[in-house]
Amino acid sequence: MLVPRALRSVLCVLSCAWLHTGAVSRLKSPALPIQSEREPLPSKGLSGCSFGGRFYSLEDTWHPDLGEPFGVMHCVQCQCEPQKSRRGKVFGKVNCKNIKQDCPNPDCDDPILLPGHCCKTCPKGDEDKKQTDAVLDSFEYFHEKGKDKEDDLHKSYNDRSYLSSEELGSGESRTDFVAVLTGVTESWLPSSNGVARARFSLTRTSLAFSITYQRMDRPSKIVFLDSDGTTAFEYRVPKGQSDMICGVWKNLAKPVMRQLQSEQMRISMSTSTSRREEVEGKIIKHRALFAETFSSTLTSEQENSGMGGLAMLTLSDTENNLHFILILQGLIKHKDKEPIIVPIRVRLMYRQHNLREIRANVTSHDPDFAEVLTNLNSRELFWLSRGQLEITVATEGQDPQQISGFITGRKSCDTIQSVMSSGDALTPGKTGGVGSAIFNLHDNGTLDYQVQVAGLASEFVGLTIELKPRRRNKRSVLYDLTPEFNKATGQAQGSWSRLEARHIHMLLQNELFINVATTHSQEGELRGQIKALLYSGLEAPRHELPTPLAGHFVSPPVRTGASGHAWVSVDKQCHLHYEIVVAGLSKADDLTVNAHLHGLAEIGEIDDSTTTHKRLLTGFYGSQAQGVLKDISVELLQHLDQGTAFIQVSTKMNPRGEIRGRVHVPNNCEFGTRGDAEEGEFDDLFVKDPEELKKDPHTCFFENQHHAHGSRWTPNYDKCFSCSCQKRTVICDPVICPVLTCSRTIQPEDKCCPICDERKEPKDMKVPERVDEHPEGCYFEGDQKMHAPGTTWHPFVPPFGYIKCAVCTCKGSSGEVHCEKVTCPALTCSHPVRRNPSDCCKECPEEERTPAGLEHTDMMQADGPRHCKFGKNYYQNSDNWHPWVPLVGEMKCINCWCDHGVTKCQRKQCPVLTCTNISRREGSCCPECLDSKEEDDLTMKAPDKRRDSRH
Repeated sequence: MLVPRALRSVLCVLSCAWLHTGAVSRLKSPALPIQSEREPLPSKGLSGCSFGGRFYSLEDTWHPDLGEPFGVMHCVQCQCEPQKSRRGKVFGKVNCKNIKQDCPNPDCDDPILLPGHCCKTCPKGDEDKKQTDAVLDSFEYFHEKGKDKEDDLHKSYNDRSYLSSEELGSGESRTDFVAVLTGVTESWLPSSNGVARARFSLTRTSLAFSITYQRMDRPSKIVFLDSDGTTAFEYRVPKGQSDMICGVWKNLAKPVMRQLQSEQMRISMSTSTSRREEVEGKIIKHRALFAETFSSTLTSEQENSGMGGLAMLTLSDTENNLHFILILQGLIKHKDKEPIIVPIRVRLMYRQHNLREIRANVTSHDPDFAEVLTNLNSRELFWLSRGQLEITVATEGQDPQQISGFITGRKSCDTIQSVMSSGDALTPGKTGGVGSAIFNLHDNGTLDYQVQVAGLASEFVGLTIELKPRRRNKRSVLYDLTPEFNKATGQAQGSWSRLEARHIHMLLQNELFINVATTHSQEGELRGQIKALLYSGLEAPRHELPTPLAGHFVSPPVRTGASGHAWVSVDKQCHLHYEIVVAGLSKADDLTVNAHLHGLAEIGEIDDSTTTHKRLLTGFYGSQAQGVLKDISVELLQHLDQGTAFIQVSTKMNPRGEIRGRVHVPNNCEFGTRGDAEEGEFDDLFVKDPEELKKDPHTCFFENQHHAHGSRWTPNYDKCFSCSCQKRTVICDPVICPVLTCSRTIQPEDKCCPICDERKEPKDMKVPERVDEHPEGCYFEGDQKMHAPGTTWHPFVPPFGYIKCAVCTCKGSSGEVHCEKVTCPALTCSHPVRRNPSDCCKECPEEERTPAGLEHTDMMQADGPRHCKFGKNYYQNSDNWHPWVPLVGEMKCINCWCDHGVTKCQRKQCPVLTCTNISRREGSCCPECLDSKEEDDLTMKAPDKRRDSRH
């Protein structure tokens, strides 16, 4: 059977979901090996996704159907996720994931896999079915918590400032992971009493982590281990007194990201004290992370027990029910390969008094457990809000073990903050004012706050924390901050010590708002959603109030509904670290926003005519921009030190400034940027006078700098790209990292490519920078790779990328690389087409191909039909293989072969079953009868059918 046309587009989307690394959106990504075909367009005015020849509405989910012989991928779930373009237009993006890792472990001895299902289940009538259903219900509740909560709310007022926890801006998509770290066992003796809980957030190519620990000294080192146990990344923990460790692993390589997504990585944490301690755990995904608002780290009172765990908890949206999921490690001691059932007792306690108790069974191979505590009374909810409830988990039997911990609000390194704008007010306006707030939640339920308001045209009258109103004119005020507001300074500072458990839950689910009221109540208010800003690792002091950005500070002032705030700092190397958050930009506006850092010639009126220094900051991802600015001039650093610099955010509607704020960062950088600038970091061999560059018609202007024609440099936004100027056109390509021959590598934080770990390897193990001759192949400068003798490839030539109209060959005898221009085959069809814009040669459409066009045999040109391309691989005529599908893996029940340039696939033929109870063994291609007698009959009949087919 021929491969269905829809399969090509389906594989492309799955490949995108699997291989996507979050490259800078402004740059064109290299073409994937499987090209998507034209999909049906939705009706005019509708937003959605085209996938496999079908159209899906926003938020739709489905299992992809790859057509015959592949069928429906029941373990892959796709969703049409809403996205926002820079212009504010909503469109759909297909995201597919493998859901097999989310399957619960059936609590029965012989689970079965039913046809058409992904997860194994217990046979009907199993005694433990009720308990399994309860666990599944709790898992589903956590999974469904992220659904939009707007359905029951009136929408007659402005509610676009409301974002559910799941709705993130363009470029802000993230995946959360968790790990429980307990004592590492060597010679059956745990090395630590410590237990740590680590939470990870993967965005684009950076992994932010927040780690809390108990019963151990402050760690000095954190190590990420790959599937082979090799160190993939090492983080040195700074000294401090806090029990929280915050860090970021930047520029993850694609193989590392794949291992992370497939839960093959571990994390280890150790101390450097005289009594060396080490804890370790596996990094996993978990559905409960998204809805979690309360948590507890579970530890043991026993010395060197090696036991630990964590509880993730959340409140129901409308009822006082507390859902929780336990992840246990080391609690059940069991050495046998066969799993055993262990009874456990879970108790909710207050000051050693038992409030609630649940008895259940878990298995030794999967000791996780989920349950619901229903109808918490007012006292239990009060103790929950104050961090005074304790959860204990104990095994029952001959050798009972117990771990316990207090329940507090979820902890992380993220900053709880809010930008208040008039564009996000319940009645939208354009005041040009700004409000900015940061919050800190303590374990006892106290919420510290710092608020500043500036640029209001009307007089301030009130500052409140509110819920989203259910009716237009009826506010839901939770807390009044007005008494703490100082009109002289425009600031309020204090603590809210009476948060209820419900308030903590809503705060950590981004469901609270802060509102500034003025005498002009119709269009003079400021409002912002209180939400967490993901930890970035930049050296910006988030514990301090940020610099407010407002239209009022622009010269002349701009009446805008937008506002923002920015954290700015200068490090010891005189590099500027910045984070900018904006809010209130109208969807009708052009949302192509950018930010600049300016220096002023003199203190006084802020006007562009007085600007002497100006640097472009990294472009925005959604509503945020962050980065590090190097090579800052001495004059600009002096302006920062004197408080005569400012940050300005501009849009196409207001190119001379939409919002602006003055920045004061004291520093001692009298001689400008210094420190880690390495030789060759900016490889620009065409250094000219800036004034001459401006006059040259071939000069490129990029990131606020002029570059000469032919010059190369590393852009500020990503050190893993190399840019060049080609006659006013900037071309940027990803850096190709050399292959390392050493066994242990490390990823320097300030470099794009990994290097050999010199502490573990002798220097002669490093790969040489250039290999002129090699008996086993050829070294090509373009892609910086070795090529086997006799192989051919399209050359990669930075900064132009892959040259499809040239083919290089490695001559093994001499080690020379010979490249020549591609000779396109003669075509006999009347209307040749170029299948892809990047292809060198045209070809005949399939319906017009003739045998005359089958003579060309160079498989790398993809012009000759004697070879087949499937996925990333090329196959010669008559080759056989099992297809590999992203997110699914090798499909051993399907056989494909290359038939003169055409890929054909066929599923293994299965016998027809007459029984009613049908199941499928893991690894088996065909379903089987559960009844042994029917199965034996089937086995006896099968050879007869095969003999018949041969006759």
